[in-house]
Amino acid sequence: MGQIKNKKLLKAIAIHLKELREARSITQEEFYNDTNIHIARIETGRNNISISTIDSICNYFDIPLSKFFAKIEKEL
Repeated sequence: MGQIKNKKLLKAIAIHLKELREARSITQEEFYNDTNIHIARIETGRNNISISTIDSICNYFDIPLSKFFAKIEKEL
C-alpha cells in the first residue's frame, strides 16, 4: 500500500508551521540550523510529514502536540 496523503491536512499543517515560525521571526535557515529539519519543504504543503517530525517541531516551539493539532482541527 502506498503512502496516504491528505492534501488539505498537509496544507493546514504547512500554514500553521509557517505562522509559528514567522511569529517568532525565525528564518527557514535558522530553523534548519537549530533543528536539522527542512521546514521549507514542509511549508509547501506537498511533503508528507511524520508525527515524529511534528513532535520535534512542537518541542522546538515549546507547544504541546494537543495545542498544535487543536489549531489544525479548527482549520479543517
